[in-house]
Amino acid sequence: MTKALIIASEFPPQPGGIGNHALYLAKGMQANGYKVKLISDTRSPDGREDRNFDKDLSFDVIRVPRKKVILFSYFLRIKKAFYLSRESEIIISSGKYSLWVGAFLSLFFKRKFIAIVHGSEVKLSNKFLRWVTDLSLKRYGTVIAVSNYTKSLVSRLKLDTVVIPNGYTLKVPTNFVRKEIPGPILITVGNVTKRKGQHNVIKALPVLLKKYPDLKYHVVGIPTDQAKLEKTMLKMGVESAVVFYGEVSESLKLELLQEADIFVMLSEATVKGDVEGFGIAILEANALGIPAIGAMGCGIEDAVKERFSGKLIAAQDSEQLKMAVEQILANYGTYSRQARIWSQDFTWDKIIKRYLKVLRAAE
Repeated sequence: MTKALIIASEFPPQPGGIGNHALYLAKGMQANGYKVKLISDTRSPDGREDRNFDKDLSFDVIRVPRKKVILFSYFLRIKKAFYLSRESEIIISSGKYSLWVGAFLSLFFKRKFIAIVHGSEVKLSNKFLRWVTDLSLKRYGTVIAVSNYTKSLVSRLKLDTVVIPNGYTLKVPTNFVRKEIPGPILITVGNVTKRKGQHNVIKALPVLLKKYPDLKYHVVGIPTDQAKLEKTMLKMGVESAVVFYGEVSESLKLELLQEADIFVMLSEATVKGDVEGFGIAILEANALGIPAIGAMGCGIEDAVKERFSGKLIAAQDSEQLKMAVEQILANYGTYSRQARIWSQDFTWDKIIKRYLKVLRAAE
């Protein structure tokens, strides 16, 4: 049994796309003949929530406590990873600091090193850290990018790069029935930040409301920048059309998606280099028959099949958003059916097969 170590910059039960990706990658590898150990941070205040989550997993999770002085945390991560690398044959790094740790380990161990890049870790605004990341990636035998956009961000480094998109594991209710609610209803599920682009939808509401006076926009996710968006919607006089739900349970998320007509994610890059590497929430919505409108110029281009599962538009173009909504609603049955078909290519049972192919080639 091949022993593999996954170094992840985040991990459930705390939210985050990189963490969920690491979870299902580890599960898939463990179920297909790999002995997996995963190292990540302790995120909950006393570690109890993390321990309760880890105890039911099929693989070992080693948590590193986060220290007030971040350098101490880095030292502990490297120490733990160094120890675990001695007994590992494949080392997979996912996330910013993990790329650095893996590159450091490659100086001491002759192992198969694989990097997974999601987007933001290779567009850092700090030039020195970007240089460190570039040097780190060159230490890996194989680099896996979660989208063609992410691959383009590292193409200048001339690396052996393979594109494998993110996967999802949403359990579609067998009794799923769309609710008929006046609307249309647009929805975005994700951390409320500039990267996710909720502000672009709110700024387009005056144009949309002229065409659809009953339109509602449901914003679901951790309310990081919600206060800023509330000021924006009040300034624009569209507060009656926006509903903030904050962070919700999985069951409530499904209920809210069930009420929605179109999933919208108009992501954009931030000045700090935070970018949308893929957009797995779009595929989850598609699995429920909900078409999507996504932004061009980021990883979402791989998550939306133009004129099939939805539409791709310029993130800040209100008229393009209105036209996309019109086109989808005019052909809703077709878009809904095609969205379900499209989503089936991104279930984890299919994505893990693509990872296994790369992993076995590296052995």
